[in-house]
Amino acid sequence: MAPVPPTGAARHLPGFSAPAVGFEQPFAMLEACHERVQRTLALLERLRAYVSQHGADEEARQAARDVLRYFDIAAPLHHQDEEMHVFPLLLAQGSPDLVALVQRLQHDHACMSADWAAARAPLEALAHAAATAFTPEDGRAFDRFAQRYGDHIAAEEGHAYPAAVARLAPTDLEAMGREMAERRGAGWARGS
Repeated sequence: MAPVPPTGAARHLPGFSAPAVGFEQPFAMLEACHERVQRTLALLERLRAYVSQHGADEEARQAARDVLRYFDIAAPLHHQDEEMHVFPLLLAQGSPDLVALVQRLQHDHACMSADWAAARAPLEALAHAAATAFTPEDGRAFDRFAQRYGDHIAAEEGHAYPAAVARLAPTDLEAMGREMAERRGAGWARGS
């Protein structure tokens, strides 16, 4: 399966031609995570087509493991970033419309967790050679998961992130980036 060419924020990830985004720019990092979500969802879509045409070979099992790894490890950390640094600020300082949006985004996180559990099971089975195809029910689970993520990302990048950035001082942004890096065991670029 061919990789998805970089677009948008993906051009700023390591391995692409533009400079990498670091934790010293926490909202750029959050948006880069969204790009990785979209790339991983695109991989899932290609995997579905591949399995439909070629069955579940080692290449398909590796792609399933890649999707599992991203949504089992990186995506939950990303949601924690938002739950710790973005949502509380907006709930405390946002307009009623913004508070309603954040409550919807929080609800999305709970639903996305359930959606992932449903989508995860057939991927796990394929990854461990316990399944050789996806069922129509699996496809509906994948579609539901991808659709909710797409809508969620649009609301965060279109409304929640800009509102949070407008309310944060540079020292708050630095503290946010530091905490995000430390929680991942990553180094911190700025000294202090």
